[in-house]
Amino acid sequence: MLDLLKDYASKKAELLKLEATEKTAITAGTTTYLVIAAIVLLFFIVLFNIGLGFLLATFVESYALGFMIVAGIYLLLFVIVLLSKNSIKNNIANKIIEFINE
Repeated sequence: MLDLLKDYASKKAELLKLEATEKTAITAGTTTYLVIAAIVLLFFIVLFNIGLGFLLATFVESYALGFMIVAGIYLLLFVIVLLSKNSIKNNIANKIIEFINE
């Protein structure tokens, strides 16, 4: 009976170790994917905003005003994000908790 309990404890420890390894590997893969996607998206956003600034500049006939309009849009987005801080934090925390408890 004692040997059976020792064997069970050993198997349970091994299972926990394998589950932790699996979650770590999935997390590392997801993190790597998100970093690469974020870098590509960042390049797109930067180039898109430069193009948008020049496009708006042709309509308002002023480079400075065209780029200021783009900057104003981002200032507005920044204020919206600041006002939504608690909602964003709670949603991210809930997603992390769901992922860990899978």
